[in-house]
Amino acid sequence: MAGLNKVTVEDINVKGRKVLVRVDFNVPMKDGVITNDNRIQAALPTINKLVENGAKVVLCSHLGKPKNGPEAKFSLAPAAKRLGELVKTNVIFAADDTVVGDNAKKAVAAMKDGEIVVLENTRFRGDEETKNGENFSKELADLIDGEVFVMDAFGSAHRAHASTAGVTKFVKETAVGYLMQKEIQYLGNAVEVPERPFVAILGGAKVADKLNVISNLLEKCDTLIIGGGMAYTFIKAQGGSIGKSLVDEEKLDYCKEMLAKAEKLGKKILLPVDTAVADSFPDPIDAEISVDYVDADKIPADKMGLDIGPKTAAIFAEAAKSAKTVVWNGPMGVFENPTLKKGTVAVCEALAQADATTIIGGGDSATAAIQLGFADKMSHISTGGGASLEYLEGKVLPGVAAIAEK
Repeated sequence: MAGLNKVTVEDINVKGRKVLVRVDFNVPMKDGVITNDNRIQAALPTINKLVENGAKVVLCSHLGKPKNGPEAKFSLAPAAKRLGELVKTNVIFAADDTVVGDNAKKAVAAMKDGEIVVLENTRFRGDEETKNGENFSKELADLIDGEVFVMDAFGSAHRAHASTAGVTKFVKETAVGYLMQKEIQYLGNAVEVPERPFVAILGGAKVADKLNVISNLLEKCDTLIIGGGMAYTFIKAQGGSIGKSLVDEEKLDYCKEMLAKAEKLGKKILLPVDTAVADSFPDPIDAEISVDYVDADKIPADKMGLDIGPKTAAIFAEAAKSAKTVVWNGPMGVFENPTLKKGTVAVCEALAQADATTIIGGGDSATAAIQLGFADKMSHISTGGGASLEYLEGKVLPGVAAIAEK
């Protein structure tokens, strides 16, 4: 896959030069306070490397989804303040609603080597996300005199935005940061040159979200495990009774095709054999709920499946522990609920114990692994939900493609 041999921050000379870095500071906030600074922490190795090597570092990122231009609650000011507490150099926040405005231009002009300027939320500009973002791309490049652009926001690499891909047309040098490098290495190698047996685990609610991933991974992996809400569509496609469980009626034929494809390729698809059922979805999501365990293909008409059962958890865990490479994307049930998180916990535990390269593909499974306390036991937890899914589909990501090859 293209992208495994990109120019990195190790390969460029940045002393005294202005370097624009696209980071992922899209951190969760509540009432103007950052509730989790993981993404800022994850960007530090690249930022520190550039600072130590004497670059003038200009950071840009989006935050949230501002609808009508600038909104105070989506300002990157708190992220800039937090960064200032984590690094040993000056951090200046350029508060321009236009992102590249007088504050930014003055701050960058006055920078000394090894200092940092943080720009305002790139999505305050309507043209960040559009096809005609060329003006914004040029303004970002002009701010650093067209010198160096470093892409280190994997979570945004699947979007062809002005600050992720567009700007690369107007700068002399491009490179990936440490975070991007790690993502490309782990996800790229897992899909292209995995150590076998290679087991892929897919969960989450909808088959529709993972159509191409299922098809692509079937060609690459030895065993495909399917849990979560999407498993019920597969079980129904095989003729099972799934009661009131989530089902993607339009995708039943697709599921049949995938089961046939697996057989033809000599690959294993593992589906749940038992499931936790209740009368309805918990409301609120973490409410107490009483469950029964039944065969996954014999769910009573008035019940819905909400998690894999203990027999399934044991089968899935066994398959994961026998692997040399495991990629996991999507929880096994309603993991936000104490009663319905057991299947996801069992998979997390199996991965933690596996003598394998274990890769968590962002999104809810990353949240689950972190919340359940297994993060440090995994080889790699992806920082990009949508981006890692598209990578597993075999798609070329614009934010990766735009960076120069070695």
